Amino acid sequence: MTDLADTQQRPSRFARRAILFGVVAVGGAGVFGARWFNIGAEINAGAISVEDAHQKAVAGDIVLIDIRRPDEWAKTGVGEGAMPLDMRRDDFTDALLKITEGRTDTPVALICARGVRSRKMSTRLTEAGFTQIIDVPEGMLGSGAGPGWLRAKLPVVKL
Repeated sequence: MTDLADTQQRPSRFARRAILFGVVAVGGAGVFGARWFNIGAEINAGAISVEDAHQKAVAGDIVLIDIRRPDEWAKTGVGEGAMPLDMRRDDFTDALLKITEGRTDTPVALICARGVRSRKMSTRLTEAGFTQIIDVPEGMLGSGAGPGWLRAKLPVVKL
């Protein structure tokens, strides 16, 4: 027979499992949230800020490509000086080569929402032979690298 005081001090097996599940769920959401928001992003070699990306794109010093989806362009617009090119296109690399007139040494900066997709696409394009791929890790919505295009109040073009 168990003592009443003993059962009140020890959590039941169900309670222990619920606590463990809660800790795992919160920890998992934290990891997912950190990746989604790109908390670890920073402006380093091979990356530029949204302000620099805007200035260089408008001046014609880089080709700025917004690799987000059409529904994202419709919601926020595309940064002034950027060209929309959905990264999910099967012919993405060929379409980019048309934009750069077949040159793989043209400076191309990639921007997405928060820098996660642009980082992955930067690697993919470098592996495909592009030699001057630049990441914009802040993205349109902001990340750990900075506030992003919209919060920086940079101009956008509505599509």
